[in-house]
Amino acid sequence: MEIAIIAHDLKKELMTQFCIAYCGILSKHNLCATSITAKYISEATGLEIEKLLAGVQGGKQQIASRVSCNEVDVLLYFRDTRADAIQDEIDTELLRLCDLYNVPVATNIATAEVIVTALDRGDLDWREIVNPRSAYNLRLKNKSDL
Repeated sequence: MEIAIIAHDLKKELMTQFCIAYCGILSKHNLCATSITAKYISEATGLEIEKLLAGVQGGKQQIASRVSCNEVDVLLYFRDTRADAIQDEIDTELLRLCDLYNVPVATNIATAEVIVTALDRGDLDWREIVNPRSAYNLRLKNKSDL
């Protein structure tokens, strides 16, 4: 499965602690994250993470693009929850795209735990059929090339 990770500056430590706790499960999947978040997580866990641009420099747009191409199976997005926090247009669009393409999203640690444990049980295996880059679809493509 393809898991995308974004954490607001105030949530990077929480995301890192979450990834430490669930490192065993996350290590079985392909991870990508915005650059600073990826750096924190990889240094703390040793997980291999594809590092995208920083969120404000286009990393959130990169993830949104992957969501719209069905190349993300799960989004872990710990956002700024302060009352005065400004949610930009890309935040709204990213969440809209996840709704449109049926991508499970966790915006807090409780939901992230539910999604990651469901992922480990196989409850999200239906995403393998939807994602064109999944092992399932690559196997089908290779068979048709023969």
